[in-house]
Amino acid sequence: MQGLRRCSNDLLHLDLSPPPSTTPSPASLSIDVAESADTRIRRLISEHPVIIFSRTSCCMCHVMKKLLATIGVHPTVIELEDDEIHALASFSSTTTATPAVFIGGAFLGGLESLVALHLSGHLVPKLVEVGALWV
Repeated sequence: MQGLRRCSNDLLHLDLSPPPSTTPSPASLSIDVAESADTRIRRLISEHPVIIFSRTSCCMCHVMKKLLATIGVHPTVIELEDDEIHALASFSSTTTATPAVFIGGAFLGGLESLVALHLSGHLVPKLVEVGALWV
């Protein structure tokens, strides 16, 4: 992995590909290159109250991000390339790994799970509990 690069004001691209044999420049936003993709994902999940692993061209990913933004939550969004999706396989039992949302370090699921939690009235309290939303 080369590191993170900003795609827009609230969107980061996480490159999970193996690092090249050269040493990254000190000015880059590199992450520990010795860290495996699985370890990197675990660390990112533990560091952020709400994190979405997404694809740029996925309409369900877009809906998930918009739902959380409408509630007032600004999740960390990691845009994955098609060849990087395999790194999420160990965190999800579903065949399609994106969108995948983690709240408070726990895997919630995809869009269907997020919407179900929202419609049941349990999403906002959960977001408040993990510190992603203040009411």
